Amino acid sequence: MRTIFTADLIYSMDRFASNQAILVNNGKIEDIGTKDELLAKYNGIQVKSFKGKAIVPGTINAHNHSFQSLLRGIAIDRPFLEWRSEALYRYTPLFDEEAIYTGALLAFGEMLKYGVTTVSDFFYIHHDGTAYDEAVIQAAKDLGIRFVLARTMYDWDGAPVAYRESIENAVERTRYLAKKYQGDPMVTIHPAPHSPHAASPEMIQAGHRLAVELDTPFHIHVAEEMFEVEETLQKYGHRPVHYLDSLGVVDDRMIAIHLVWLEDSEISLLGERQASLAYCPSSNMFLADGVTRIPDLLQEGVRISLGTDGGCSNNRISVFEEMRMCALLQKVTRLDGTCITANQVYQMGTKMGGEILRLPIGSLEKGYCADFVTLDLNDLSLSPKTELFANMVYSLQPNAICDVIVDGKIVKENGKLITVPENEIVKKVDELFDKLKSI
Repeated sequence: MRTIFTADLIYSMDRFASNQAILVNNGKIEDIGTKDELLAKYNGIQVKSFKGKAIVPGTINAHNHSFQSLLRGIAIDRPFLEWRSEALYRYTPLFDEEAIYTGALLAFGEMLKYGVTTVSDFFYIHHDGTAYDEAVIQAAKDLGIRFVLARTMYDWDGAPVAYRESIENAVERTRYLAKKYQGDPMVTIHPAPHSPHAASPEMIQAGHRLAVELDTPFHIHVAEEMFEVEETLQKYGHRPVHYLDSLGVVDDRMIAIHLVWLEDSEISLLGERQASLAYCPSSNMFLADGVTRIPDLLQEGVRISLGTDGGCSNNRISVFEEMRMCALLQKVTRLDGTCITANQVYQMGTKMGGEILRLPIGSLEKGYCADFVTLDLNDLSLSPKTELFANMVYSLQPNAICDVIVDGKIVKENGKLITVPENEIVKKVDELFDKLKSI
């Protein structure tokens, strides 16, 4: 069904323009131009008008762990390894399929509220099958968020058994899901060997081979904490990126997560191989990981997207927030207010995320997915309107995000989720924790 969406302003082709409209057909942007032109050209088509609002591309969360939203506030203010043991490792064995579904509703519902229209969920609670993966996929479908399952391949015997799989099973199950959802415009499956410390060399190589077979990217945590660098040096005689290169997996399919502790040679290699980064600045600060060298990575040609990471290591899940955090953290670390710009971090949170995930998202252009949000032009956080773009990046508050459209369908309207109401999500979370108290 064709619909014309209009607003006071539309952000397209790197600028806000007035008197614009977007024609959406079957979830895609079919045409974009002036309101007068489109109304005349497509006379009689349904029109949805957002008066007093601006339409901007939906943001892309390139790295999240949805179930971790259930653990928000647990084991705060602890060193990384204590946080991992007391939050993740302690609680995840207690989560059944319904709990995982509830956690995904909580995470994805909050993201939609904050303008995220696509999320890549790095998910690793498999319990020796795919039912838990399917629970997360179902939550995404029920809410109407565009979804990438970065299905984690994890064989380190120090982790909870629910995370672990043999190489053969990890490959077979990831391939099965990829084929099952092939052609589904709302669900994409990518292999995701966990990290150099939690996936064996053989598992990492198997994940990369599967990505080649499926013609997808693959995701992997790299050099988040200094102990990971020391461990890789001790076990393999290489720093993390050089170790991965020795396995033959550093290429344009790689979406590396974090990349905090890198030397110059690793940064240069990533640029040469056209690798990508999903950068999670708030999580890196919350866990005291360190500061990724974003300007240096950009200079070497590494493509960078933004992620929130899990809800218990941030603890917000807004990509607009990550734009601001990325810029401020880099500026203060470098003591250089010019080292990164509002436009660069905005692109990381929108179009660059689409390019890295290999999806036509993150921009309002013909042929792209009809994923966008509206902003209240009368919200105080966006005033004065004379500097609207800068204010969208550096001062926007969540209450300014009014409506969210994914695949051409309204999933949040006038500040309220309409696919799965917020009170239903909160009720499910409360019921889950009442149940956990008795365990």
